[in-house]
Amino acid sequence: MQVHLTLKSSNAKTGAIPVSTTSKASCPSTCPLKDDGCYANDYHLNMHWSKVTSGERGSDWLTFTKTISSLPSGVFWRHNQAGDLPQDGTGRIDGYLLGELVKANMGKRGFTYTHHEPSLGDNAKYIKGCNDFGFTVNLSANTLDHADSLAALNIAPVAVVLPITQTSNTTTPQGRKVVVCPATQKDNVTCDSCRLCAVSDRKVIIGFPAHGIGAKKAEKAVTFYKLAA
Repeated sequence: MQVHLTLKSSNAKTGAIPVSTTSKASCPSTCPLKDDGCYANDYHLNMHWSKVTSGERGSDWLTFTKTISSLPSGVFWRHNQAGDLPQDGTGRIDGYLLGELVKANMGKRGFTYTHHEPSLGDNAKYIKGCNDFGFTVNLSANTLDHADSLAALNIAPVAVVLPITQTSNTTTPQGRKVVVCPATQKDNVTCDSCRLCAVSDRKVIIGFPAHGIGAKKAEKAVTFYKLAA
Protein backbone atom coordinates (compact mmCIF):
# COMPACT_ATOMS: atom_id res chain seq x y z
CA MET A 1 0.00 0.00 0.00
CA GLN A 2 1.74 3.15 -1.25
CA VAL A 3 1.11 6.46 0.56
CA HIS A 4 2.47 10.00 0.33
CA LEU A 5 2.57 12.70 3.00
CA THR A 6 2.61 16.41 2.17
CA LEU A 7 3.87 18.11 5.32
CA LYS A 8 2.35 21.50 4.45
CA SER A 9 -0.63 21.44 2.13
CA SER A 10 -1.11 24.24 -0.38
CA ASN A 11 -4.82 23.44 -0.67
CA ALA A 12 -6.80 26.56 0.24
CA LYS A 13 -9.61 24.44 1.72
CA THR A 14 -7.54 22.29 4.05
CA GLY A 15 -5.14 24.99 5.16
CA ALA A 16 -1.39 24.52 5.65
CA ILE A 17 -1.61 21.20 7.48
CA PRO A 18 -0.03 17.80 6.79
CA VAL A 19 -2.14 15.87 4.26
CA SER A 20 -1.69 12.32 2.99
CA THR A 21 -2.66 10.52 -0.21
CA THR A 22 -3.08 6.73 -0.42
CA SER A 23 -2.94 4.63 -3.59
CA LYS A 24 -6.14 4.04 -5.52
CA ALA A 25 -6.13 0.36 -4.54
CA SER A 26 -7.30 1.44 -1.08
CA CYS A 27 -10.70 2.54 -2.38
CA PRO A 28 -13.50 -0.03 -1.98
CA SER A 29 -15.53 -1.19 -4.97
CA THR A 30 -18.69 -0.34 -2.98
CA CYS A 31 -18.03 3.40 -3.30
CA PRO A 32 -20.39 4.72 -6.01
CA LEU A 33 -17.91 7.52 -6.79
CA LYS A 34 -14.88 5.29 -7.30
CA ASP A 35 -14.89 5.20 -11.09
CA ASP A 36 -16.64 8.47 -11.85
CA GLY A 37 -17.61 11.53 -9.85
CA CYS A 38 -14.95 11.46 -7.11
CA TYR A 39 -13.55 14.96 -6.53
CA ALA A 40 -10.07 13.36 -6.33
CA ASN A 41 -10.30 12.73 -10.07
CA ASP A 42 -9.86 16.46 -10.62
CA TYR A 43 -6.89 17.02 -12.93
CA HIS A 44 -4.09 18.18 -10.60
CA LEU A 45 -4.98 15.99 -7.61
CA ASN A 46 -5.52 12.99 -9.86
CA MET A 47 -2.07 13.43 -11.41
CA HIS A 48 -0.52 13.33 -7.93
CA TRP A 49 -2.75 10.43 -6.88
CA SER A 50 -1.77 8.44 -9.97
CA LYS A 51 1.93 8.93 -9.23
CA VAL A 52 1.42 7.73 -5.66
CA THR A 53 -0.46 4.71 -6.99
CA SER A 54 2.30 3.86 -9.46
CA GLY A 55 4.97 4.16 -6.76
CA GLU A 56 6.60 7.21 -8.35
CA ARG A 57 5.82 9.20 -5.20
CA GLY A 58 5.46 8.32 -1.54
CA SER A 59 6.57 5.33 0.49
CA ASP A 60 5.34 2.03 1.85
CA TRP A 61 2.77 2.11 4.65
CA LEU A 62 5.07 1.39 7.60
CA THR A 63 7.54 4.10 6.52
CA PHE A 64 4.58 6.47 6.36
CA THR A 65 3.42 5.58 9.86
CA LYS A 66 6.93 6.22 11.20
CA THR A 67 6.77 9.69 9.68
CA ILE A 68 3.39 10.31 11.32
CA SER A 69 4.82 9.15 14.64
CA SER A 70 7.61 11.73 14.33
CA LEU A 71 5.23 14.67 13.82
CA PRO A 72 4.99 17.15 16.73
CA SER A 73 2.62 16.32 19.56
CA GLY A 74 -0.84 17.79 19.04
CA VAL A 75 -0.40 18.37 15.32
CA PHE A 76 -3.65 18.50 13.34
CA TRP A 77 -3.52 16.56 10.07
CA ARG A 78 -5.75 15.02 7.44
CA HIS A 79 -5.32 11.48 6.22
CA ASN A 80 -6.34 10.91 2.61
CA GLN A 81 -7.13 13.91 0.49
CA ALA A 82 -7.45 10.98 -1.92
CA GLY A 83 -7.68 7.27 -1.18
CA ASP A 84 -9.18 5.28 1.69
CA LEU A 85 -8.16 3.07 4.60
CA PRO A 86 -5.83 0.14 3.80
CA GLN A 87 -7.67 -2.96 2.65
CA ASP A 88 -6.93 -6.53 1.60
CA GLY A 89 -8.38 -6.22 -1.90
CA THR A 90 -11.82 -7.55 -0.97
CA GLY A 91 -13.07 -4.45 0.83
CA ARG A 92 -12.03 -5.73 4.25
CA ILE A 93 -9.91 -3.22 6.15
CA ASP A 94 -6.39 -4.37 6.98
CA GLY A 95 -6.48 -4.21 10.77
CA TYR A 96 -2.72 -4.52 11.21
CA LEU A 97 -1.83 -1.63 8.88
CA LEU A 98 -4.59 0.55 10.27
CA GLY A 99 -3.51 -0.28 13.81
CA GLU A 100 0.02 0.93 13.04
CA LEU A 101 -1.42 4.26 11.92
CA VAL A 102 -3.58 4.59 15.04
CA LYS A 103 -0.51 3.98 17.20
CA ALA A 104 1.53 6.51 15.21
CA ASN A 105 -1.23 9.08 15.66
CA MET A 106 -1.22 8.84 19.47
CA GLY A 107 -0.91 12.36 20.88
CA LYS A 108 -1.78 13.89 17.50
CA ARG A 109 -5.06 14.92 15.89
CA GLY A 110 -5.49 12.94 12.69
CA PHE A 111 -8.82 12.55 10.91
CA THR A 112 -10.12 11.01 7.72
CA TYR A 113 -13.17 9.58 5.91
CA THR A 114 -13.99 6.09 4.67
CA HIS A 115 -16.35 4.56 2.15
CA HIS A 116 -15.53 1.04 3.37
CA GLU A 117 -18.68 -0.92 4.18
CA PRO A 118 -18.92 -1.32 8.01
CA SER A 119 -20.81 -4.61 7.77
CA LEU A 120 -18.00 -6.35 5.89
CA GLY A 121 -15.63 -8.49 7.97
CA ASP A 122 -14.26 -6.64 11.01
CA ASN A 123 -14.56 -3.22 9.40
CA ALA A 124 -16.97 -1.83 12.01
CA LYS A 125 -14.71 -2.97 14.86
CA TYR A 126 -11.65 -1.39 13.28
CA ILE A 127 -13.41 1.90 12.52
CA LYS A 128 -14.80 2.16 16.04
CA GLY A 129 -11.36 1.34 17.45
CA CYS A 130 -9.82 4.22 15.50
CA ASN A 131 -12.30 6.68 16.97
CA ASP A 132 -11.94 5.25 20.47
CA PHE A 133 -8.16 5.72 20.34
CA GLY A 134 -7.95 9.26 18.99
CA PHE A 135 -7.85 8.84 15.23
CA THR A 136 -11.13 10.17 13.85
CA VAL A 137 -12.63 8.19 11.00
CA ASN A 138 -15.81 9.60 9.46
CA LEU A 139 -18.19 7.16 7.78
CA SER A 140 -18.97 8.52 4.30
CA ALA A 141 -22.65 8.36 3.38
CA ASN A 142 -23.99 8.63 -0.16
CA THR A 143 -27.46 9.98 0.69
CA LEU A 144 -29.29 11.39 3.70
CA ASP A 145 -31.05 8.03 4.19
CA HIS A 146 -27.67 6.31 4.12
CA ALA A 147 -26.39 8.85 6.67
CA ASP A 148 -29.19 7.82 9.05
CA SER A 149 -28.31 4.14 8.74
CA LEU A 150 -24.59 4.78 9.33
CA ALA A 151 -25.24 7.08 12.29
CA ALA A 152 -27.43 4.40 13.86
CA LEU A 153 -24.40 2.09 14.08
CA ASN A 154 -22.90 4.35 16.77
CA ILE A 155 -19.34 3.52 15.78
CA ALA A 156 -18.17 6.76 14.17
CA PRO A 157 -19.19 10.27 13.13
CA VAL A 158 -20.79 10.61 9.70
CA ALA A 159 -20.27 12.79 6.63
CA VAL A 160 -22.59 12.81 3.63
CA VAL A 161 -22.57 13.86 -0.03
CA LEU A 162 -25.21 16.50 -0.74
CA PRO A 163 -26.66 17.81 -4.02
CA ILE A 164 -24.68 20.62 -5.64
CA THR A 165 -27.44 23.10 -4.78
CA GLN A 166 -27.67 22.15 -1.08
CA THR A 167 -25.74 25.00 0.52
CA SER A 168 -27.67 25.43 3.77
CA ASN A 169 -27.97 23.21 6.83
CA THR A 170 -30.64 20.54 6.70
CA THR A 171 -31.81 17.36 8.45
CA THR A 172 -31.91 13.67 7.58
CA PRO A 173 -35.24 11.82 7.14
CA GLN A 174 -34.93 10.70 10.78
CA GLY A 175 -34.28 14.23 12.02
CA ARG A 176 -30.52 14.24 12.48
CA LYS A 177 -28.90 17.64 12.00
CA VAL A 178 -26.72 18.07 8.92
CA VAL A 179 -24.25 20.96 8.91
CA VAL A 180 -22.88 21.96 5.51
CA CYS A 181 -19.07 22.05 5.57
CA PRO A 182 -18.20 25.68 6.33
CA ALA A 183 -15.08 25.53 4.15
CA THR A 184 -17.26 24.88 1.08
CA GLN A 185 -19.26 28.05 1.76
CA LYS A 186 -16.77 30.57 3.15
CA ASP A 187 -13.39 31.55 1.76
CA ASN A 188 -12.00 32.34 5.20
CA VAL A 189 -12.70 28.87 6.64
CA THR A 190 -10.37 25.86 6.26
CA CYS A 191 -10.17 22.38 7.74
CA ASP A 192 -7.49 23.77 10.02
CA SER A 193 -9.66 26.59 11.35
CA CYS A 194 -12.87 24.53 11.58
CA ARG A 195 -11.77 21.06 12.76
CA LEU A 196 -15.37 19.84 13.15
CA CYS A 197 -14.69 16.69 11.10
CA ALA A 198 -12.01 15.71 13.62
CA VAL A 199 -14.49 15.53 16.52
CA SER A 200 -15.02 11.79 16.90
CA ASP A 201 -17.95 11.97 19.34
CA ARG A 202 -20.00 14.62 17.55
CA LYS A 203 -23.64 13.89 16.73
CA VAL A 204 -24.11 16.33 13.85
CA ILE A 205 -23.52 15.03 10.34
CA ILE A 206 -21.23 17.04 8.05
CA GLY A 207 -22.60 17.60 4.55
CA PHE A 208 -20.43 18.14 1.49
CA PRO A 209 -22.18 19.49 -1.62
CA ALA A 210 -20.89 17.58 -4.64
CA HIS A 211 -17.92 19.54 -5.96
CA GLY A 212 -15.03 19.45 -8.39
CA ILE A 213 -15.09 18.91 -12.15
CA GLY A 214 -17.08 15.71 -11.61
CA ALA A 215 -19.75 17.26 -9.39
CA LYS A 216 -22.64 16.47 -11.73
CA LYS A 217 -21.34 12.92 -12.20
CA ALA A 218 -21.11 12.53 -8.43
CA GLU A 219 -24.69 13.70 -8.07
CA LYS A 220 -25.80 11.17 -10.70
CA ALA A 221 -23.79 8.36 -9.06
CA VAL A 222 -25.36 8.83 -5.64
CA THR A 223 -28.79 9.09 -7.28
CA PHE A 224 -28.24 5.65 -8.82
CA TYR A 225 -27.06 4.42 -5.42
CA LYS A 226 -30.31 5.63 -3.85
CA LEU A 227 -32.40 3.90 -6.50
CA ALA A 228 -30.49 0.64 -6.05
CA ALA A 229 -30.59 0.70 -2.24
